[in-house]
Amino acid sequence: MATDDSDSSQTEEGTPEDETTTQANLSSVPSDSDTGSHTDHSSEPTEQSSMTDSSTDDSSQSIEDMLLEFDQQDGLIRDRSLLDPNHVVAEDRIVGRDEQLQEVTKMLRVALGGNRPPNLFLYGPSGTGKSLITKAVCNNISCICETRDIDFGTVEVNCQDLDTLGVAVYELTKQAADQAGVPVQVPKHGVATKEKWDELYRIVNENFDSAVFVLDELDMLVGRRDKQEPAFSRLLYQLSRAGANDDLTASISVVAISNDTRMMEAVGSRALSSFTPEDVHFDDYDANQLQAILHRRQDAFHDNVVDDDVIPLAAAFAAQTHGDARKAIDLMRVAGELAEREGDERVREEHVREAQEKVEKNRVLEVIRGISTQKKLCLYATAAVASQTQGGTARSTTGYQVYQFLTDSIDANQYHQETYVNKMKELTTYSLVDFERRSHGPSSGMFLEFQFEERPETILETLHEDSRIDMVSPEEVRPVVKSQIRNHS
Repeated sequence: MATDDSDSSQTEEGTPEDETTTQANLSSVPSDSDTGSHTDHSSEPTEQSSMTDSSTDDSSQSIEDMLLEFDQQDGLIRDRSLLDPNHVVAEDRIVGRDEQLQEVTKMLRVALGGNRPPNLFLYGPSGTGKSLITKAVCNNISCICETRDIDFGTVEVNCQDLDTLGVAVYELTKQAADQAGVPVQVPKHGVATKEKWDELYRIVNENFDSAVFVLDELDMLVGRRDKQEPAFSRLLYQLSRAGANDDLTASISVVAISNDTRMMEAVGSRALSSFTPEDVHFDDYDANQLQAILHRRQDAFHDNVVDDDVIPLAAAFAAQTHGDARKAIDLMRVAGELAEREGDERVREEHVREAQEKVEKNRVLEVIRGISTQKKLCLYATAAVASQTQGGTARSTTGYQVYQFLTDSIDANQYHQETYVNKMKELTTYSLVDFERRSHGPSSGMFLEFQFEERPETILETLHEDSRIDMVSPEEVRPVVKSQIRNHS
């Protein structure tokens, strides 16, 4: 069995013969000069004159005219920043997180006296307010510290796109320098990571009395595979030990944010001993909380342009996928933009439904386009099972049987079951799917149960845009899925 995880693609292009033939065909058309005849066309409209006439038609508009016309329209959205999930809103717009807001505020408030707050570990599903609350509290601390002549800094990085510890340290250095208004004096590449650490310490010591390092999506900073512990563990160790080693004279605190509740299990013992965070758990928003969040942002639209059923529907859609407030806000934004483009005077229920389909499909498309055909087959088989189960989950044992059917159907290389499971585990990093270990019983073996972040139907529909997978129709797959579900129940 082959275990190659790459795709091979071929693009058909025209050959030189094709081009020569085309040119020959064009040159074979006789012209007036070739035949020696002359035809008077002065009374006939030529193609060029027709184009000139159409270009001066009053009904046509230049790009500038269209832009200016759109700019002069009132539209439906008044303040687009309120429909940006990453925008830090005022305190009265933060809903459903009173307990977490109080905890974070109480623990970080000691920075008001220039003292060192405790380290924090904020964990819970995506879009549940972890980053929002951290930014809001730090912004308020910064404003108060400014009135007390205390130099307070918030050094924030999102670790999702940082691949090594050295890159992460440089990004922290750059963020600290930007906030202090000073240049970074080491390059991003070509120097040892220790030099980047030294530059970070220098900038923080010279410009801040106290600082909070906010490490968002920290679990994504895995680093090189040849290291015994992940990069995020080494980053936590260095930052939390810097004060004790007198590398940092400023009082610093580290706020680690993760969607992975099990992240701390992967932190090394040395890092865990020095980091010792206070934990703050963020659970899912329910539909009522999501409605309250959207009502607090409804003034992003002009008055009386949002139908009454729009917010409940957007909240219900978001509540179906782990209570993600980002998704709820994004749905409102896309629904409003769709209504504007269609020239509608109101945002209606149908715009939310259209937005739901578009947001899901766009996100899934973005991820799926970048994965190999083999991973697509693994994903398709598992989503096909989840689409037919009552809880929307798929057992790894059942998914593998469907995967075998798919690979046989299109004559593709077939992985062993262990490799199939590993490929599905890898897909969890794209936030498409998650899993839990389950057991058939005390005397039976273990299996993984996969749960999808998006509707399995959306994933299946998107995967069918791949020509190889589209070779197998859903009608062929459905009875196979049902049969395997019965066999494993």
